[in-house]
Amino acid sequence: MKKKILILLLMGCTALFLGYFYKFNTVVQERFQGRLWELPAQIYARPLEIYPAMHLVPDLFEKELRLMGYRRKKDWKGLENPGSYVRMKNTFDLFCRSFNFGDDQALARHIRIRIKNNEVVDVRNPKSGSAVKMVRLDPVVIGRFYPSSMEDRVLVKLDQLPPLLVKAIVAVEDRTFYTHYGIDPKSILRAMVVNVKKKRLSQGGSTLTQQLAKNFFLTREKSFVRKINEVFMAAALELHFTKEQILEAYMNEVYLGQDGKRAIHGFGLAADFYFGKSPADLAPQEMALLVGMLKGPSGYNPRLHPDRAKERRNLVLNLMADQNLLSPSELKRALAAPLNVIEKTRLGHSPFPYYLDLVKRQLLKEYNEADLRAMGLRIFTTLDPQVQLAAEQAVAGFLNKRNKKIQTGLVVTSRASNEIQALVGGRASAKGGFNRALDATRPIGSLVKPAIYFTALDRPDIYSMISRINDNSIKIKNADGTMWQPQNFDKKSHGTVTLYKALANSYNVSTVRLGMALGVDAVADTLERMGQAPPKPWLPSMLLGSIEMSPVQVARIYHTLASGGFYTPARAIRVIYTPDGERLQRYPLTIEQRLNPGAVFLLNKILQGAVLQGTGKSLSRWVSSNLAFAGKTGTSNGYRDSWFAGFSGSRLAVVWVGRDDNRSCGLTGATGALQIFGRVMSKISNAPLVLAVPENVEWGIIDPATGARTDENCSGAMSVPFIRGFVPEKYRPCTRGNQIREKEKTQPSRKLKPANLMDWLKEVLK
Repeated sequence: MKKKILILLLMGCTALFLGYFYKFNTVVQERFQGRLWELPAQIYARPLEIYPAMHLVPDLFEKELRLMGYRRKKDWKGLENPGSYVRMKNTFDLFCRSFNFGDDQALARHIRIRIKNNEVVDVRNPKSGSAVKMVRLDPVVIGRFYPSSMEDRVLVKLDQLPPLLVKAIVAVEDRTFYTHYGIDPKSILRAMVVNVKKKRLSQGGSTLTQQLAKNFFLTREKSFVRKINEVFMAAALELHFTKEQILEAYMNEVYLGQDGKRAIHGFGLAADFYFGKSPADLAPQEMALLVGMLKGPSGYNPRLHPDRAKERRNLVLNLMADQNLLSPSELKRALAAPLNVIEKTRLGHSPFPYYLDLVKRQLLKEYNEADLRAMGLRIFTTLDPQVQLAAEQAVAGFLNKRNKKIQTGLVVTSRASNEIQALVGGRASAKGGFNRALDATRPIGSLVKPAIYFTALDRPDIYSMISRINDNSIKIKNADGTMWQPQNFDKKSHGTVTLYKALANSYNVSTVRLGMALGVDAVADTLERMGQAPPKPWLPSMLLGSIEMSPVQVARIYHTLASGGFYTPARAIRVIYTPDGERLQRYPLTIEQRLNPGAVFLLNKILQGAVLQGTGKSLSRWVSSNLAFAGKTGTSNGYRDSWFAGFSGSRLAVVWVGRDDNRSCGLTGATGALQIFGRVMSKISNAPLVLAVPENVEWGIIDPATGARTDENCSGAMSVPFIRGFVPEKYRPCTRGNQIREKEKTQPSRKLKPANLMDWLKEVLK
């Protein structure tokens, strides 16, 4: 009978054991076969590619290095670890970090970069002396989107970790890891003896597998029940997964500190958080510090308790030496090394919150926010930190001396691709908040005028650059019966003026007359084709910019002009990768021809004249006229809004200045927004604007006084572009006294041949 009871009892215990194990076995399998962690999305700026002959401002370059987390050293001796640099005047010696770009894996290496007159003159390996064609640096992290758990980690595969780090963890935390089956009976027995003596659970005797089970599945509560659960789960882990899989999961799961509300998990992130580098670039003493922190990340925090952390680090180093992981000389060198922890984390507040806001909005159009915060996406943007820094400096330099209520919105894009390189949403760039570059829709004033003049130039049978339009006063009856009488900025009428002069000098009355002749609906259609349809109703006041747009929307329509009539959607994201390096999505360049390239060419010639001698001529204070910028000022009624939009051969920018309360800021487009625009462009590289002549454009020799064709030997004759087939038929020969004598033709005088259009504009716009 006793034997039967014993058998039944044994069977019951076995069934209970198997049931208990089955329960945890199921939990372990389901969890480990799914997505193990919620991973924050990481947002990167564009990687900086450096090559000979490129434009590079030394001070802006150094600021970008600081944003990357690179640390400046006094001399070459300090370049022992990746993520450091030495600057001697305009020569930089870098120990570049390794980085996975998705399409390429860059290795850590030494590079020397020499800069002269803001141009890279030499890139080479300082050790071998060999020239380097191009080096791509790891990009600035501009932000992260975190899961609700506020756990942060950077996943690393086991083969991406230095073998010494892996061996050190095993040596310190679980020397029998490769031989046990999830639990170490000797360690458990030793811990039980201590716990019985102390009458409480003070030691765990946990293996790495048990620690993983505890961190992954269980609470932090110390109890015998939790310990039993931990043992069962560890056994289940060992049953279904290899030692390498368990170790990799442990390396990514383990808790290693706190950054405000954010928990730092895994060695991938901890290496960056404490040392500003990837795990592969860690020195032995840095590995030992992180391994030592496993015992208590708060108590051994090197920023808060450096002496305690160093003592713990040295203990780990000695253990590593005891296990023959370090030679005596390596141990001596590591023990003598300082903690070398970076002063501030690069993982906290985004350095560019306004730009990060733009990126998030674009992502949320395609991704669920919960997925975005948990999938661990690696998002490479088009942000150029040097352009962004120049823009922020320009805003501060102009606005800091003015009323604190005056605000700004600014966007800089690439003329070639319409990639958004910089975005400023307010004067407090570092704080973020209301993003005026995206959300401040304000009357655009005279920035609307190019749409009107394009509409005219697109009708070459009626209009050309030298067409005459009336600038005398006009009254227009509104739909409600009220009268509207537009005025020029100088309160004067200018009689009959040429189309190019009316736009370059931004005359209001002649513009309204032209717009009414074309039809307000035709102008609205042009704006829509340029990229931004104006809201209805379309009233005559729209012709002077009563329509409201944000800086980004204005940039959209001006980029269509800058690109020769081709519409390209603005983009802030280039490519997205999964944590495993798989390309998830690419954002290719898309181009659609929307405007007549010939008419755009004529219009852009006038906009160059507006900068050369028109309302934008004060730009010459900031940039060379050789860059031949094209642009347009804009001012709304009562000086409430100051605008400038302009472009060079390589970049386009739009700036708005005004007040959030819609009161007067006291600035015109030329005295406000243009000054910020000039400051920005003076700090960054710009190619000259050379307008390619479209196939549907031809040139005619014109007498500017009459608008008729004439001979090139006529004094004052000009070479003027027209839409092909629409050069004036009317011909006017040189009058007596107006013909250049044969003798004079041999003299080196500029007037002996048709002057170019820009010289002509200089004369007629005086």
